Amino acid sequence: MNYKSRSDSYAAAGVDITAGYKAVELMKKHIAKTVTEGVCSDVGGFGGLFELDVTGMTRPVLVSGTDGVGTKLKIAFLMDKHDTVGIDCVAMCVNDIICCGAKPLFFLDYIACGKNIPERISDIVKGVCDGCVQAGAALIGGETAEMPGFYPVDEYDLAGYSTGIVDKSKIIDNSRMKAGDTVIALPSSGVHSNGFSLVRKVFDVENSDLKKPVAELGGRSIGETLLTPTKIYVKPVLALLEKVTVKGISHITGGGFYENIPRSIPDGLGAKIDKTAVRVLPIFDLIAKTGGISERDMFNTFNMGVGMSIVVSPENADKALRVLSENGEDAYIIGEIVSSDEKIML
Repeated sequence: MNYKSRSDSYAAAGVDITAGYKAVELMKKHIAKTVTEGVCSDVGGFGGLFELDVTGMTRPVLVSGTDGVGTKLKIAFLMDKHDTVGIDCVAMCVNDIICCGAKPLFFLDYIACGKNIPERISDIVKGVCDGCVQAGAALIGGETAEMPGFYPVDEYDLAGYSTGIVDKSKIIDNSRMKAGDTVIALPSSGVHSNGFSLVRKVFDVENSDLKKPVAELGGRSIGETLLTPTKIYVKPVLALLEKVTVKGISHITGGGFYENIPRSIPDGLGAKIDKTAVRVLPIFDLIAKTGGISERDMFNTFNMGVGMSIVVSPENADKALRVLSENGEDAYIIGEIVSSDEKIML
């Protein structure tokens, strides 16, 4: 870019537009990694252009999702580590989209900050681009808004939006689900990006040494463990959909098991989950112990080690586990679908 754009008056008010140009230049190398065949525009335009390829589809349907990172960002501020929260932002959107059976096509981000520090903005966008690569989606646009007086100088917010596509006949809508179907768990990488208001209270993060090694976490620090990026399930789930009929998918986010698993189950059916089968991660044991939190509240707040649940016919369960394993997922069975007016039983 070679803009002759500068406003001393705007800079005096706290907004440095030249810093925005520098940030864009720094992030270009990261964005280039996300380019896919449908991308029709370069970064910096007024709109991101993407050409749809609907070859082989009878009735293509667009599926959209939007979300943010939430107060997990507070941990990033305290740790002064900003290159992974972008993965969380992408994950929260594309993991929702895949629940419908849709393939994410592109992503846009929004960063609002108190002060535009180009190197930090570039780190944030690097994470977004890493997430896009994992999801097979292109980063085709975004916005960085410098808002002095609204956000503290060293803080920012991060949100995103993604659009995917699926043939209407292949939308996963739970209409074929029935009693006896198998519920499969896809392991999470950690807390992901939900429940951090409670996490921050439990660990009193503003007054704690987040970088101190913790024995219960295998020697990792609390801060490092909490910043573990949300796992992106797009590619293994898409691979599964090509080989097995999937009857329902739940992305386990805020509200934990009790809120999210029922969202993929029709009336008259419920999910009977075997809690003893759930591979609870050490960070959740530490949260429960430190905060004195009941098991019920833990399962109603966090993913507890299960980032996504998938429902298939019992005769397809072994094949589903095999396909997921071949695509890097150590999936396992945690329950079954039963006839019930109660949506979930743990």
